[in-house]
Amino acid sequence: MTVSSWIAAWAGLLPAGADVLDLAAGKGRHSRFFAARGHRVTAVDRDASGLADIDNVEVVAADLEDGSPWPLGSRRFGAAVVTNYLHRPLFPDLFDALQPGGILLYETFMVGNERFGKPDRPDFLLKDGELLELVRGRFSVTAYEARMISEPKMAMVQRIAARKTG
Repeated sequence: MTVSSWIAAWAGLLPAGADVLDLAAGKGRHSRFFAARGHRVTAVDRDASGLADIDNVEVVAADLEDGSPWPLGSRRFGAAVVTNYLHRPLFPDLFDALQPGGILLYETFMVGNERFGKPDRPDFLLKDGELLELVRGRFSVTAYEARMISEPKMAMVQRIAARKTG
């Protein structure tokens, strides 16, 4: 699987050597990308089997939706990357995991995606402008989009690149 064009476009916001959190890392496409750029990466996913072969990546196997405590304790990162994943109760912990000045790169599906297939349930679709509202007062937004995309498949997405203030 290829790296998200949004993540690749805004990866330059990360300071050299920043520790990166890849949340809901899946098979590790973004973990591999950032590790190859010289970042220390912590990849978190329920199924860590696809992450085992990545050099210089710390793998944390954790179910982020079963009500367990945040698996990273009070650790702080210079950047967090999340793609194609939405579990709203995690936003406070995700934002707290970023150090001041840390970069948030987030991309996932939004309302309207049900026209193109899965995900199609409101629990898994951002509402119009939701990412902007979530970061308001806590982050300085560098870039934001809410739009239809055609690659890698037709979908409605919201995506943001923002720096944590404070």
